[in-house]
Amino acid sequence: LHESWPAETSDVAYKRLHLRRPSSMPEARTTRGSVEDVSAEQDFMNLGRWLMENTSDKELTVLMAQLGLACKATSRACAKAGIAGLFGLAGEVNSTGDDQKKLDVLSDEIFVSALINSGACAVLVSEERDEAIIVPEEKAGRFCVAFDPLDGSSNIDCNVSTGTIFAVYEKLHPDSKDSSEADILRTGTDIVVAGYCMYGAATELVLCFRSNDAGVERFSLDPSLGEFIHTHTAVKIPPGGGKKIYSCNEGNSCNWDAPILDAVAQFKAEGYSARYVGSMVSDVHRTILYGGIYIYPADKKSAKGKLRVLYEGFPMALIVETAGGIGSTGLFQGKVQRMLDLVPGSIHDRCPVILGSPRDVKLVLSKYEAGN
Repeated sequence: LHESWPAETSDVAYKRLHLRRPSSMPEARTTRGSVEDVSAEQDFMNLGRWLMENTSDKELTVLMAQLGLACKATSRACAKAGIAGLFGLAGEVNSTGDDQKKLDVLSDEIFVSALINSGACAVLVSEERDEAIIVPEEKAGRFCVAFDPLDGSSNIDCNVSTGTIFAVYEKLHPDSKDSSEADILRTGTDIVVAGYCMYGAATELVLCFRSNDAGVERFSLDPSLGEFIHTHTAVKIPPGGGKKIYSCNEGNSCNWDAPILDAVAQFKAEGYSARYVGSMVSDVHRTILYGGIYIYPADKKSAKGKLRVLYEGFPMALIVETAGGIGSTGLFQGKVQRMLDLVPGSIHDRCPVILGSPRDVKLVLSKYEAGN
């Protein structure tokens, strides 16, 4: 190599070879524009600050902060699932007969640990556990939480969005040291806080406080801060019903009743688009932001529907209603019902689910009225 260099010292030739810049090569960027400008970022409305400013209940604030922590830990686990070997089945089935994924088990343990150690919970109900957890008296508080730790986990291996859904109740007798399933087997109208966290392209937390007049609140996880940042307040379904979208698993249509079949046929005839992810969090989140309707009805195979009342139907119905929509069961137990008025008979009870804009839900309900 040295023999091919010019007749000058190898040191000089080396410097010329490596310092010569082609005319097309841009000059090095030395301005501040090449670095993320954070000089204007001085004020952060994170989840903790928002809770302190909008709730007067310290115990509830602690509980919600722990739920936020569990959501961040689950988001991290989902993001690293492939690297950490968390894809695939755990070899068990959960309380409702679904095959458990490894991430189902991990996310359940994350939420149970966070909630028990919050010191604010008395009763916990998880989709992944057959029985309710009664928190030991030395760590017990006055709230009860029902949750699906990882909704849509059947999609996790193919990197489709998943999520967590939860509902928070206050005990029937907050000052009592005794707790039982009765503290949480109540109508959806008794929920204190409903929420879900979606793990997708971004991690987003959506909350609805019964006592908060503002309504539905949205928070996005800033990975650089490790904090949920408040992004939207008083979220509403678009006026007039929004985009014409219907969301359902049409693979089950051969088992649907006539009113659901008629409604879906009319949606198609009116030019509606079909959108179905198969993760309730993703489908309902889109319905709230864009409009349309989400349907998971009862059918010939599942007379009570497939979705669980306490930790899927109730919290989503409360959020949708607060956003200006309607949450109904359709025809269930002999009558058309508002979902939040149901009284669950067991912690893993099921119900049909029809959620969305008034324009579209009323159309479905009109089919039941027409069929008497």
